[in-house]
Amino acid sequence: MRKMAQFKLDGVAIVVGAAGGIGREVAFTFAEAGVKGMLLADVNAEASAEVAEQAKSLASNPAYTYLSTRVDATDVTSVDEMVDLAVKTFGRIDYCINAFGVDVAEYVPPQQTTLEDYDRVLGINTKGPFLITRAVGRVMLSQEPAQADFGRLGLRDIGRGSIVNVSSAMALVAVPAKAPYTTSKHAVTGVTKAAGIRVNQVCPTWVRTPMFEEECRRIPETPEALNKLSPIKRPIEPDEVAAACLLVGPAIG
Repeated sequence: MRKMAQFKLDGVAIVVGAAGGIGREVAFTFAEAGVKGMLLADVNAEASAEVAEQAKSLASNPAYTYLSTRVDATDVTSVDEMVDLAVKTFGRIDYCINAFGVDVAEYVPPQQTTLEDYDRVLGINTKGPFLITRAVGRVMLSQEPAQADFGRLGLRDIGRGSIVNVSSAMALVAVPAKAPYTTSKHAVTGVTKAAGIRVNQVCPTWVRTPMFEEECRRIPETPEALNKLSPIKRPIEPDEVAAACLLVGPAIG
């Protein structure tokens, strides 16, 4: 039986893309929120291991344990091995956050987009979340529902698990110079809606990550456009995206 306050976490989490700007903050936020176990995975195994060590120092759960691993989100065997490792180590999976993705190689009109870049972006940004949702979903559907003690609110069934896909505002609108990226994020919405289990999607606009810095380098007008289009007139910080993932994480069912 778990005892927890609203928007505090217990249980076990997988963070895929843990070495990235958003994934790193998700790992830190979930450790602070009280998860008792976490598997941090990324295509960059060394960087993922570093984030895992940093998250350990932030963990609020005295029973916290963790491990890190390399995963290729486009490869079904690699994904299945990651999920099997989590189950073997922790016994169950309560949360899975897909916080990885890549941008297009060139900002060009659709007519000039190469098939190689289209396949690369769709393979990582769309196939990856699908493979992970499929593998993690199997585990969540097979495990017993968890219960939590919300104090004055009493005991509640919090379900078998929750998956969060970190997507983009490009899941809702289009940018002609980024056709593969826009297509991939629209497709993530389809993966999220058709999952057959509880999956939420977070769709931030510009986030202060290396991808944003690269976009500013390629398109110097980006900060000016952001100032005009964004109510807060600045890029979103990665920890703010992580907070949104935390918000939808506890209400699992």
